[in-house]
Amino acid sequence: MATKKQESPVTITPPDEVDEERLAHLVKDAARAYIRSLQLRLAQHSVSYGHWTILRILWRHDGMSQRELSERAGVTEPTTFAAVKALEALGYVERMHLPGNKKKVHVFLSKAGRALRRKLEPLAEEVNAISVEGVTEEDVLTTRRVLISIAEKLVADEAALAESGRRMPSTQEVGRLLADI
Repeated sequence: MATKKQESPVTITPPDEVDEERLAHLVKDAARAYIRSLQLRLAQHSVSYGHWTILRILWRHDGMSQRELSERAGVTEPTTFAAVKALEALGYVERMHLPGNKKKVHVFLSKAGRALRRKLEPLAEEVNAISVEGVTEEDVLTTRRVLISIAEKLVADEAALAESGRRMPSTQEVGRLLADI
């Protein structure tokens, strides 16, 4: 009988290279570690990290359209469609058209989807607590302010670039560019 190969833990920048590493790469390392740590916990409830992202948004904004959900999650509409379809099959959400609008599909939590919040949010809280063990509250607050500032500046930069005609290429466009090389 074949056994499934166990996936290696996330790798981060080695300690002897941290001082030379760019901030963006260190943030990516931390994000990957957060996601994997949470995914290990979510898997016990048959929920993927992608499903978590959708559920988390709906717990705060139930009834969003699929397009709004995509935008809020920062993923493509086909990715959101696949996640919502899977969540619907699990009985956590329902898709429906609102009266008078046959075009937009809205996503609503089911009773089971709402109840899942009590099980899953403590897992995320646990990951957050583990991540800051031994870090002062002042440093955590400073880190939050810095990360929020970084995100705001980069969002503003993207908006400014969009105004000058530059935009994020789609995955297909990037694929075509690479094929031309």
